[in-house]
Parts: sequence; structure tokens; C-alpha cells
Amino acid sequence: MSSKIKRVAVLGSGVMGGGIAAQIANAGFPVVLLDIVPDGAVNRNQVAESAVQRLHKTGGFMHPVNANLLTIGNLEDDLDLLADCDWIVEAVIEQLDIKRDLYRRVDAVRKPGSVISSNTSTIPLRLLVEEQSEAFAQDFLITHFFNPPRHMRLLELVGSEKTRPEALEQIREFTDVQLGKGIVVCKDTPGFIANRIGIYWMQCGLLSAIELGITVEEADAVMSRPVGIPKTGVFGLWDLIGIDLGPHLIKSMASTLEPTDRFHPLAKTPQLVSEMIAEGYTGRKGKGGFYRMNKSDGKKRMESKDLHSGKYHPVAKPELESLASAKSGLRSLVCHQDRGGRYAWDVLSSTLSYAASLVPEICDRISGVDEAMRLGYAWKYGPFELIDQLGAAWFAERLQAEGREVPTILEKLGNGSFYRIENGVRQQFSVDGQYRDIEHPEGVLLLADIKLRNRPLAQNNAATLWDIGDGVACLEFHTKMNAMEPAILHMIDESIDTVESRFKALVLYNEGPAFCAGANLSLIRQAILDQDWSALTELVQVGQQVYRKMQSAPFPVVGAPSGMALGGGCEVLLHSDAIQAHAETYAGLVEIGVGLVPAWGGCKEMLKRWNARTDSESAALKAFELIATAKVSGSAAEARSMGLLGEGDRITMNRDRLLADAKARALAMAVDYHPQPTGSIPLTGESEKEKMFEQLKAFAAAGKATPHDLVVGAALVGILTGDEVEECSEDDLYIRELGAFNTLLRNTDTLTRIDHMLNTGKPLRN
Repeated sequence: MSSKIKRVAVLGSGVMGGGIAAQIANAGFPVVLLDIVPDGAVNRNQVAESAVQRLHKTGGFMHPVNANLLTIGNLEDDLDLLADCDWIVEAVIEQLDIKRDLYRRVDAVRKPGSVISSNTSTIPLRLLVEEQSEAFAQDFLITHFFNPPRHMRLLELVGSEKTRPEALEQIREFTDVQLGKGIVVCKDTPGFIANRIGIYWMQCGLLSAIELGITVEEADAVMSRPVGIPKTGVFGLWDLIGIDLGPHLIKSMASTLEPTDRFHPLAKTPQLVSEMIAEGYTGRKGKGGFYRMNKSDGKKRMESKDLHSGKYHPVAKPELESLASAKSGLRSLVCHQDRGGRYAWDVLSSTLSYAASLVPEICDRISGVDEAMRLGYAWKYGPFELIDQLGAAWFAERLQAEGREVPTILEKLGNGSFYRIENGVRQQFSVDGQYRDIEHPEGVLLLADIKLRNRPLAQNNAATLWDIGDGVACLEFHTKMNAMEPAILHMIDESIDTVESRFKALVLYNEGPAFCAGANLSLIRQAILDQDWSALTELVQVGQQVYRKMQSAPFPVVGAPSGMALGGGCEVLLHSDAIQAHAETYAGLVEIGVGLVPAWGGCKEMLKRWNARTDSESAALKAFELIATAKVSGSAAEARSMGLLGEGDRITMNRDRLLADAKARALAMAVDYHPQPTGSIPLTGESEKEKMFEQLKAFAAAGKATPHDLVVGAALVGILTGDEVEECSEDDLYIRELGAFNTLLRNTDTLTRIDHMLNTGKPLRN
């Protein structure tokens, strides 16, 4: 899918403008980034240049080299650079007169047909285009990104009756395919969708907690994971975005909403919040907020704000019966009569009924509203999905019993549900009272949809093999964090046999937050405690055999990771014929963190990959540095520079397009496919071995390597280097990995590391 947009300009290099520019550069497109000239500035481009420096520090770039795609300038000297741009994004201060003046200047230099968009979320589109030319109005729309633009997937797209449909489609396609955004088409209403509902929810959560006498930590415990909302909850989110932003958001929303809108009763700033802002307690960017870290007496203690006394006290683990009842479902939580249950009902009933009352005012589709909250606020379920969990009829009856208004769409729905499955297709309830299929853009293929209409080809409790059409099968892992364990290895083995007899290709893919977080450490720990060394040897040998079988299969295997691909999860990718990685893939061979070395071919594959890029001495050092430091890529682009992705491997920006891209890649490779050849691998000699040991000593001297790191590092050196042997077979390297792995398993420091990782989720420095 080729893009008509080849060059982009971003006007304004603040947090949002800079982040948008960085994401466009991450997609491989040149970007002009302009900002104001400060009074008396010697360097007239200093504002934009400072923004680029900030983006390097905050991770706006997927790879540092992407910054080279930015052309830096200022809004006084360099507007002529816009003449070559196909899309111009305005992200300057939210003041109407400033934006209008800038638009007039842009219109004078831009090329005909170039698209102009604003990142505004507070100023209506109709006001922005007033006093502009007719041509400008036809090319103008709103592209509302969420912060940070690299990681937050939501893009709210707004056009007017004057906006050219071709302009809307051009930006929709570019931001979807090239920037990886989930596009929700909104109407030109205050706050659009996500902030209209999200600000209401946050304000409701704040005021309800004060009124009901619930503590900050109790409120966040209830209004987070039990309802599918991130663990920050309400108060943690206020701290994250900045408490001082609250009054401005409330004032802006209240000033633009109709007088009858249900937001107005919530449009107030509690005295406690005003006092916190005045004292500098504005959240994480200030001295603290509803939570703070107290570092007095040389100790660190997390404290929370008492919403009535205003004093801080140590954070206490919430003891609410309603939290236990939430395990039985959302309705059990909101029906519980302790203060947690009352809080959950008060906040959710208000928020969900408000959201329901806004359709079709803010969006024609309930699925668009739900998607906006999932992608913009990271909710697991959107408002209408939550209503379905409660039971729509039950929800309406309880609202009515409490004398509260029942939204029209709920009355139309009656005893039905907002979503249903019909003939293997997910449908949504529409405002006209009919159910309609939920459609995806061309090029989107979701395993969740395939599961609705297909039966598994094979499955066990750890993995499932699916037919995804056109002769391609997909193996899905579904353990906790998709950790690799014997049952997954068994399914890989079975899948190879199934695909060989019936299919053209195999894709390794799942729709969890992690592709694979590594081996199941709990199983390894128990075997160590039982001293079941034979079981551990068998685990390694089976993994090696299965990965080798996959690598030599007579059909292509494409790994399609997203999120973490660590340890054994990284190794399974290294044994695939090709990798189609989501841009946000975090891969690495991290075994040293638990006192081990890669033993399912990770050392072997890194030697092979770096030997293909450079000479054997440099290859060994590159492999050693990568594994010894347990480096994890910050993106798929960085994984490529680390050698984990090959030059022929590809990257998909949009998570929803990953499976379709991997499938297409597998089908293309299946034509006249030949398995990867195996052969001998060059080994470096004594001089490079000495360099590795010198590097280990340097790590230790710098405090970067602990005593056990040196032990594991020495084992790694033994795998990657030879003495008199100048080359060895892949089988020999598997044997070397197994020998080092078995030796390290018997070291008590390794068990200590494994225990610490299981208990804390962090590596131990021992």
C-alpha cells in the first residue's frame, strides 16, 4: 500500500508536536519541524532543536538515527519549506487567534491540495476555518493525537461538511498504515470522544471519593483492574497528567458544552485540590500529588493524601470485601454494599450512562466510542462493553429505580446486548435499532475474529493452532505472559507436522501484550529444588530439537512478535525463516539476568547472524556483548541494529495489521521455498577470548558486572569461542549451550537469581 504522502511538516515542537514529528520520522518519512523564535535568541531554531534533544531523552524515536529525517527551522524564516509538504500538522498553543494567523501564512506558501490538520482538542473545527480561504477549508481537518504519540494508538479524526473526502481518506490511510494509529472518526463536538468521557470519568472519580469517604488507594484499587482500567486508577492518573491541568480541562469543557450537559454539576475544583496546586503538589512533575514518595530519615515510603484532612499517610493495602467480590464479575462489584462497591457503582453508573447518552452526538457507532476509550485511555473494555458485562437491561432498571435518566439508546436496546455474535461475525447495536457487522479496514486481520468462526486445528492448555486461510496456519501461545514451557514446545512440534501435510506456511503470533516473556521460570525453579537434572536436560534438548525441526521444515515459518520477545521467545524468532515484527517489539536474550545462558540456540543464532554481517572475530564479540549485557531492544528498529532482525525482516507499524502482513509474507515465501541451509560456523580463537575476558573485567571494574555475572560470562565465552577448533557445526553449538546451561543450573547463585526474578520481576545483582 503506497502512500500519497511523501513529506510532512509539523508546526509547533512542544510535547505533542515534537512527538508527532518523531513518530512520522519513525515511519521513515522526512519531516519539517518548525517553532517560534524566542525574543533575543541567537539561535533562531533553538526551540525546535531543544525539542529534538528532549525526544532523544524521552524515547520519542524508535531509533536515534530517525532524528536525521527531521529538518529543523522556525516559523518566521522557514515557512517556504512547507511548499514541498503533502501534509502540514499544526500543534501550536491552544489560542484561536494565534492559530488563525498561522493558517493564513501557511495558506500563502503551501502547495495546492496539501492537507492541513490541527491537533487541537478544545477548539471546534468550524471556528478554526472561519476567515480562511475556501480552498483551505476544503483541505482542513483535525487529527487529535494522544500523548505520547509514539505509544498511544488513538487518533481522533474530524472533518467538516467542507472537508474533501479525499483529504480525510488520505490522512486516515497514512496515519493507520504508516503511523500505526487506531482511527476513530468523530464529530466536531467538545472533547471529541475519549476526553469527553475520560475527563468526566476522572472528575467523577475524584468527587465521588471525597463524598463517600473512600481513601485514595481504595478508590484506585476499585477503579482499576477490577473494571479493566490501568492500575493507575483515577488518582494515579491525575498525578500522571498533572493535577494543575484539572481546572483548565474542567473550565474548557464547561465553556464549550451545552448548558444542559450532565458534565456541568461536576465542573468544580475541590478546595483540597486548589490547595495542593498552590503548594506545588501537582503530581509526578511536582513535589507529589495524591501519592508522594517520602524520603525523610533516609528511607523511602510511599504515602497517599487523606482527602479530608489533607495530610499524607503511609499507603495501606485496601481491605475491601468488594474487591474480592469483583472476581465473580462486574455486577458483583457494583452491588456490594461496602464503600468500595458504592464507589464503583457511583462512578461507573454515572460514566457509563453519560457515555450512552452521547451516541450519536459524538460518534455514530458504539464501537467507535469503545475503541476510543480502549486506545486513548488504555481501558480493557469500552463503556458499552462494560454495560454488556453488567447486563444492559439490569443497568437500565437500576438507573430507573434510582430515579435517574435512562439514555435513549438503552431504552431502544431493551433486553438485548450492545454486541452479539451472528454467524461467526461480531455485530454492534446501532442507533436505528438494528445490528450491523463490525467492519475492519482493508488489510486488518485479527485472530480474535478468526476464533469466532473457526475451530482449532490442534490445541493444548498452552498453545493453539488455527487456520487463518489461504493455506496458512497460525500458532498462538496463551500461557501467562506467553512464557515458553514444554506444552508450547509440544504444540510447535505438532504444528510442524500438521502444516507439512496440509498447509503452505506457518505464522507464530498472538494478540497478548507480550509475544513471549521467556521460559517458565517456575518450572525450572521447581526442577532445581527437586534436583531433577534429567528433566532440565530434557527440557533444553526438546527445545533445541523442536527449534531445529522448525528451522529445517519444508515450508516457511514467519515469526510475528509484538511486545516482549525475551529469552526463549527471542530464540524461537531467531529460528524462524523470517520475522514480521510490530514496531513496538522489545526483544533480547536476557538469560544472564537469572544466572543462565541461552540454550535453545540463541548463542548459535547470534553467531550465525553476525557472521553474515561481519568477520568471525567481530561476530563473536557482537554476540558476546549482546548476551552478556542482556540488552533488550527498545523497538523493532533497534532489534534490527542488534542483529536480532535480519536485513530482510520487516516491520509493521499498526498492531492490527501485523497478522495480515505476516500471512502475506509467509505466502510470498512459500512460492518455490527451500529450507535454510545448515553448515559449519566459524569460531574465533584465543585473542578474541582474551578480549571477552578483558571486557568482563572492565564491566566489573565499572560496577556493571557482579561476581555471578563473571561466572555466567565465562560460561558464555566458552560457548562462543574455540581453542584449536576454527569452526563447529550447529549441533556442536547446541551441545556447548546445553553443557554451560546445566553447569549454571547447579550454582546456588543462579537459584537465588531465579527466586528474586519470580518474587520481584527484576534481576538480582549478586
